Amino acid sequence: MPRPIPFSEPPYLAGLPSPYYTESHLRWQKACHAFVDENFTQHAMDWEREEVVPPHVFEKFAAANMLIPNLPAPLPVEWLKKLGVHDILGAVKVEEWDYIHTAIFCDEMARSGLSGPSASLTTGMAFGVPPLIKFASKELQERVLPDLLLGKKRCCIAITEPGAGSDVANIETTAEKTEDGTEYIINGTKKWITNGIWSHYSTLAVRTSDDGPFGLSLIMVPLLDYPGVSMRKLKVGGQTTGGTTFVELDDVRVPVSNLIGSEGQGMKYIMTNFNHERLTIAVGVTRQARVALSAAFGYCLQREAFGKVLMEQAVVRHRLAKAGALLESQWAWIEQFVYQMTKMKKAEADNELGGLTALAKAQAGMVLDECARCAVLLFGGNGYTRTGKGEIAERIYREVPGARIPGGAEDVMLDLSIRQLVKNYQKQTKALERPKGSSKL
Repeated sequence: MPRPIPFSEPPYLAGLPSPYYTESHLRWQKACHAFVDENFTQHAMDWEREEVVPPHVFEKFAAANMLIPNLPAPLPVEWLKKLGVHDILGAVKVEEWDYIHTAIFCDEMARSGLSGPSASLTTGMAFGVPPLIKFASKELQERVLPDLLLGKKRCCIAITEPGAGSDVANIETTAEKTEDGTEYIINGTKKWITNGIWSHYSTLAVRTSDDGPFGLSLIMVPLLDYPGVSMRKLKVGGQTTGGTTFVELDDVRVPVSNLIGSEGQGMKYIMTNFNHERLTIAVGVTRQARVALSAAFGYCLQREAFGKVLMEQAVVRHRLAKAGALLESQWAWIEQFVYQMTKMKKAEADNELGGLTALAKAQAGMVLDECARCAVLLFGGNGYTRTGKGEIAERIYREVPGARIPGGAEDVMLDLSIRQLVKNYQKQTKALERPKGSSKL
């Protein structure tokens, strides 16, 4: 196998030893890479230029059960086996799946360097379906999960509003019960909803009371062709194929049985869902940074200026070195994270790693910013042009805000991480304090 361009592959795929990857992980990486490369990566740039991923791609992934890897680990084994899904690509049994398998999938899906095509296939299953698996009633699960897990229907997570982004507790969309108590009537708007435009269902955050964050609930709300629902696509700076959507809800009626879990528990459900979202974002964004930096590295080995190739200029090497150090440090942290996830129960991981997950997500955006900016500057005029040799650098740089804002804005994530660490520290140290008035040794 030819030696890869520096920074183009994580160390374990560049021939270096790693303590994290078992035979199962390596087998999965080969199978996943082959499938994703053939059916997705090779075509991603063309789809992004055309601003649409053809429907048959989602169908192809669904038929191969390649939407299921988006779910948090461990997978819902009982449900999958009930639906006849016993393994993924014949490489991994569903009961063997862990977060390292998930990270490998996210990394492979981001190999194109573009977040839009991947988001068009992954976001709904990754973030919209898990609350249904974890918290919905058995009746609601039986009604919607078979079609969602097998990719026969599509779903999205609908939390953000024009006036409530990272400030989830400020959600204003309301769900009021009818007088007979059989239905909710929902009114409000949702904005920047990835995958919304083609979703049959949404896991939608609503306000069921005025009790601040304790007044939030989650409801499964149908979207496509549903009375009272109107949607339009939003064109954002990057990821044009992700299906970013503005949703208006005007007296939308749904049965009370569509409530996910209990009223007033929506904030709790949302926060536990965020940890999976932010970790998978961090993995994909780190791969985007890798694509940008390695593209620039390869370009600098060929491009001549001032009588010699760019790589012979010390200032160029210095810029690559700074970005490369950030990239590989970030990836080492991601690997440590997903390994820890394989050794911890979800409740423990949510508590111990929740703040750090927010920090890792924020750091991934900052690393992408550095690597993408480095690539654009080294590509020069080509990096400022939407076609040609520097197209990938230009597109990735345009997607940097999409890594630093969605899933929790960067400054909010930085603050949240420290608040969570302080909270855990104070709780643990308080537990060690001697009760007042007790004897001293």
